[in-house]
Amino acid sequence: MDLYDATEAAILDGGGFGWVMPPERDVQERYWKGVLAVPERSLFIGRLDGIVAGSAQLVRPTRNNEAQSFACSLTTSFVAPWARGHGLARKLTQAVIDQATKEGFRLLNLDVRDTQHSAIRLYEKMGFIRWGTHPHYARAMGRDISGHFYYKTLEQQGDGENPSGEP
Repeated sequence: MDLYDATEAAILDGGGFGWVMPPERDVQERYWKGVLAVPERSLFIGRLDGIVAGSAQLVRPTRNNEAQSFACSLTTSFVAPWARGHGLARKLTQAVIDQATKEGFRLLNLDVRDTQHSAIRLYEKMGFIRWGTHPHYARAMGRDISGHFYYKTLEQQGDGENPSGEP
């Protein structure tokens, strides 16, 4: 129930990772169960005082995508408004980075709405590089919202193959 409540609060605050209005609880339940059922996804949960307050997902490429097997994505990251300011977004992002690095990925991609100013600041402080902007990335409340695309090169311990740090 905490995850549903946190998700709903984030959606109502404009950070609904695709949802503009909160869906019914049964729709959310199917969504979260689906996330857990997909082998290429890992769900990271952020808690504040023991209560679920946010989440992030690590998405790996499908097994048949050899050409992009070196890269994964951070997606659907959010922190409920009542839990912001405690470093949860940074901790969730770092947990995804750490897991992706541990699994040997060389690149982590993400995209974010232009309206997510705090998230954009966080990602840029954490070394993500903006490589593009889509002027019609999302649509909410009758208007188009731009979106930004980022990547971060992951440091591989003991990997001497690529000293430049470029992917």
